[in-house]
Amino acid sequence: MAIKVYERILELFEAEGINTIFGIPDPNFVHLFLTAEQRGWNVVAPHHEESAGFMAEGVSRMTGKPAVAIGTLGPGIANLAGSIMCAKVENSPIIFLGGQRDRITEQRVRRGRIQFVQQSGLIENSVKYSASIEYADQVDEIIREGIRQAVSGRPGPVYIEYPQHVIHEELELPPVLPPHRYRLVGQTAGPDKIAEAVQYIRAAKQPVLLVGHGVHTSRAGAAVKELADLMAVPVIQTSGGTSYIEGLEDRTFPYGFSPSSIDAVVNSDLCLAIGTELGEPVHFGRWRHWVANEANRKWVLVEQDPSAIGVNRPIDVPLVGDLRAIVPQLVEALRDTPRTATPDLQRWIDEDAARLADLAETAPSGQSPVHPARLIVEATQAFPPEGIMVRDGGATTIFGWTYSQAKPHDVIWNQNFGHLGTGLPYAVGASVADGGKRPVMLVTGDSSFQFQIAELETAARLNLPLVCVVGVDYQWGLEVGVYKRTFGHGSLETGVHWSKNVRLDKVAEGFGCYGEYVERDEDIAPAIKRAYASGKPGVIHVAVDPKANSEEMPSYDEFRTWYAEGQQ
Repeated sequence: MAIKVYERILELFEAEGINTIFGIPDPNFVHLFLTAEQRGWNVVAPHHEESAGFMAEGVSRMTGKPAVAIGTLGPGIANLAGSIMCAKVENSPIIFLGGQRDRITEQRVRRGRIQFVQQSGLIENSVKYSASIEYADQVDEIIREGIRQAVSGRPGPVYIEYPQHVIHEELELPPVLPPHRYRLVGQTAGPDKIAEAVQYIRAAKQPVLLVGHGVHTSRAGAAVKELADLMAVPVIQTSGGTSYIEGLEDRTFPYGFSPSSIDAVVNSDLCLAIGTELGEPVHFGRWRHWVANEANRKWVLVEQDPSAIGVNRPIDVPLVGDLRAIVPQLVEALRDTPRTATPDLQRWIDEDAARLADLAETAPSGQSPVHPARLIVEATQAFPPEGIMVRDGGATTIFGWTYSQAKPHDVIWNQNFGHLGTGLPYAVGASVADGGKRPVMLVTGDSSFQFQIAELETAARLNLPLVCVVGVDYQWGLEVGVYKRTFGHGSLETGVHWSKNVRLDKVAEGFGCYGEYVERDEDIAPAIKRAYASGKPGVIHVAVDPKANSEEMPSYDEFRTWYAEGQQ
């Protein structure tokens, strides 16, 4: 039976378990959108294509699979550009489909063409693969190569163009192939390397497990939990790997921001690193907290990209392949010889619990506007334990690293690229992937929140269980702090302040959401509960102290070591 090109594209994606698409339809894509909805897909049209890319990334992080975003020709692709670059730096396997006019338009020597630009050349440096479906019979090979490139080695985005002249072409093709027939799936490490890694693990006296962003995005938490139990080790989170694995909450310590993490790292004689690039936020695994005991510490790295081995630091045992396949190999090899935890592990657990309790007790309270540390404490104490946590913002996120009282199993934020404004579309995408079953909380600052604020309507249209807790100081808080540290208090602060009559709760109501204004500590948690109970997406506008938000960021000195140019 003959099949249209757009129908075949959907079939190819369905073979990969993809069933959600984000974008604003245009003549290139209306047939694909309509057919996708008829086939039972989630078809979500946001208010900006950049949001479409971020929403797709939210889906990918929650499913462990590639996701799809679409941009119409010209302006739509331009709008996607920020999310394409973000996906590249965040290592997110997003398939970006771009519309384009008939190729005859591109080949004409003409000026003043409407809604036209040669898109591929503008995008190719931000993606792993760029191609165009020029002929109907190319559809299988190009879509498959796009998926292959997106998920192989270091994951990342790809761009596939869909010129208008192929929209309605028909072709006859056999049924689509399952993934394992055309790309490498579940690559394991060699048994010799597994045996070598296990030998180091058994010999170690103070091993640590360094868990990164990739453990969450691959949905490999359960297997890593088994491994951590067999190794009887502390789990050190990278700044990107801040999702807590169920069952390991008490012995998971954020690197650099918990004294327990520092003590465990300093005293470690083996580091098993999983799902991390060993980037600047962990000082490349060889600077700052890693310097002590470096001569005696062995490194085992689970890494999908063979070209990454040994780049940021020397590695003793590289385990190259899919961590979803390699971690079970390690589990099986260690199952009959589990380690016994050292007394230090319980001490670190107790000390970290005491630290969090002390922060909750000592965070400044009783002032109006609210101190940002108290905002984090109150909001995260009210976080539903089964919920999905999304972060955004500068100063707000820095306060969150230190003061958060929640240990969510799913945390999504833009750590590598630091792209502000991702929070709301990430939250929408994550909730769409979840089917709207679990409550979602976005904790953000007002600067970041306003980037994509129109997506409140998207959340309301989809009736998502989302509450946005927004710390409002009417300024770019992080940048105000930079002015003060650079030029001194009382200096001019150009371009970082705005009108103080903005009410984000009222904006939310205008979009059909629940809104509430808060300026006292004790009102934060009740407002969050009322927002969830409303049955609508909610926005809690929390007035925070602008002076504290710009001057009292906790652990700021630790954060700045990520940027210690020339020292790492």
